Amino acid sequence: MKETATFPKLPIGVSACLLGERVRFDGGHKHDPYLTDTLGPYFDYVPVCPEVGCGLSVPRESMHLVGTPEHNRLIGNRTGTDYTDQMQAYCDRTVEELRPRGLLGFIFKAKSPSSGLFRVKLYLPDGNPTTQHTSGLFARAFTRAFPSLPCEEDGRLHDPELRENFIERIFTLKRFRDEVAAAPSVRALQAFHACAKYLLMAHAPEGLQELGRLAAAATPAALAETLAAYETRLLAVMAEPATVGRHVNVLQHMQGYFTEQLTPQEREELAAVLGEYAREQVPLIVPVTLFRHYIFKYQTAYLMQQHYLYPHPAELKLRNHA
Repeated sequence: MKETATFPKLPIGVSACLLGERVRFDGGHKHDPYLTDTLGPYFDYVPVCPEVGCGLSVPRESMHLVGTPEHNRLIGNRTGTDYTDQMQAYCDRTVEELRPRGLLGFIFKAKSPSSGLFRVKLYLPDGNPTTQHTSGLFARAFTRAFPSLPCEEDGRLHDPELRENFIERIFTLKRFRDEVAAAPSVRALQAFHACAKYLLMAHAPEGLQELGRLAAAATPAALAETLAAYETRLLAVMAEPATVGRHVNVLQHMQGYFTEQLTPQEREELAAVLGEYAREQVPLIVPVTLFRHYIFKYQTAYLMQQHYLYPHPAELKLRNHA
């Protein structure tokens, strides 16, 4: 699958400073070359800076969150000015303006009192830090408005497994919207589910079964409700980390489709490579590449359609880490 040839760029929200825009409180930026250089050819970024968007200047005083994880205020560090209402009005307005953009995900700036997704520090009114954490005001508003959409922080994307999971979710959602939601039908849903089977199995076998029941029970009369439920559950299943053991299980299931066609030497080679992967001696791309070779050599039609073989552009090298 050549996403760059067959897919338009995917709309992804992003904290503007990560693209190199000088919008931070000190007039600087937090440019992340991985986002612009590696993911840039595939993602159509929609940059957001809540501070500038709500009317604050560049530069400006730094701010922090004061209160509890559930109830907190955005307070200026130097003046003690309360910016919460100004920021919250912007957040409420902006999440609604983003709805028609059809975003497939969002990449937030870590630790930001507006955009941090995880573990944003909380402070006491006197300025001393507490041991509690929360999310930034905009990140909180966005995830409440789009609770199942793939979201991550910039720093966490440098973890190979978190990065692969995030990008895999985005491309899976893109496929679902293109192949099912764009022209809804029971047949389209069931065809998508059949092709997603092994990708879903690698993340959560129980979730695969739940989604299978949804697809099997779909009717034209209740299709809209079924598609909404399927998309929500699909993204929840894909958010479950795929494990080495589950990948091995998937590959063994797939092998069953063409084992009888393999020569003794090919069976030995496949078993050896699968064993090396199970012992974490080689990355996932090694057995998957060999499986692709045999699947296409023996024209195993059902497996040739599986999203598992090409869940995202090969150029991103997401399965190359051991």
